[in-house]
Amino acid sequence: MSRTGVLLLSFIALLPATAQDTFSIAAVDTITGEVGSAGASCVNLFTFGIADPGFLAQQLPGVGSINTQSAYVVANQNNAMTRLQAGDDPDQIIAWLQANDAQGNAGNRQYGIAKLSGTGAQAAAYTGPQCMAVAEHRVGANYAIQGNILLGPEILDAMEQNFLITTGTLADKLMAALQGANVVGADTRCASNGTSSLFAFLEVAQPDDPFNQPSLSLGVRLGSTGVEPIDSLQALYDAWLITAGIPGWEQASPIHVAPNPVRDRLVILGSGLAWNIVLVFDAHGRRIALPEAPAQADRLALDVATLATGLYHIVVLHEGRRSVGRFIKE
Repeated sequence: MSRTGVLLLSFIALLPATAQDTFSIAAVDTITGEVGSAGASCVNLFTFGIADPGFLAQQLPGVGSINTQSAYVVANQNNAMTRLQAGDDPDQIIAWLQANDAQGNAGNRQYGIAKLSGTGAQAAAYTGPQCMAVAEHRVGANYAIQGNILLGPEILDAMEQNFLITTGTLADKLMAALQGANVVGADTRCASNGTSSLFAFLEVAQPDDPFNQPSLSLGVRLGSTGVEPIDSLQALYDAWLITAGIPGWEQASPIHVAPNPVRDRLVILGSGLAWNIVLVFDAHGRRIALPEAPAQADRLALDVATLATGLYHIVVLHEGRRSVGRFIKE
């Protein structure tokens, strides 16, 4: 089922009343043309049957990134992306969303938008007056950081500081920003869980990525386990960097897997691929060893029957190139 389909089934009636607690950043890189987002929240996605921790974020490759949070409504997110695709600037998008809220209640919403603009960037954020305190935002030249039901404004300050002082790629800076909120009770409802949040995500789209298929898309949803999602996301990102940094391996198109979600047998599809190395990581960034069926010219099968339910990431190294994808084990 698509991201939108899942949200429509699970969130329309429930999320506006419950999904208040979120901190996130949307940003762009004016040098590389990358756009991306990172964030976390204390909402238990298992309760709502949501497998994608990055549902709050959308990237339009080569253009910009949008985060939609606090009393989340999918129609507002879709409308924001429509305005971005139409060429509106971040300030114009936010003004439009305030005037055209899908439920006529813009005061409960929070948005962060960053957009490439010529050789520069634009960014804007909005925090409605009815968002639950502490609710604030920070905006810079190429980023927007926002949060609600926060431990305090220092959470956003730390995220901003980490983003600004970190060198490296946009993904490095977004991951560092999220680490700035790695504080017990950063999202105050998670204080009793001993964590900052219950799920976390990181997404970065290259300029030539297809829409809704960012080259980097990592996420963890841990529920009330007492395990810190930002640490788990960091482990997953570190594992991704290892494969990304193998000399000579260039990024290829995303791989396709079926069925997805899967119960027993996962098939990786790729016409004419040479199946050199297949790496599978769980939501904690741990490498998973899986038995392989004999490879055919256009497909490779993996036995996933023994895997625990959840989200998994897969990396295929072939013919000097690296392709990434993900699947959900039912």
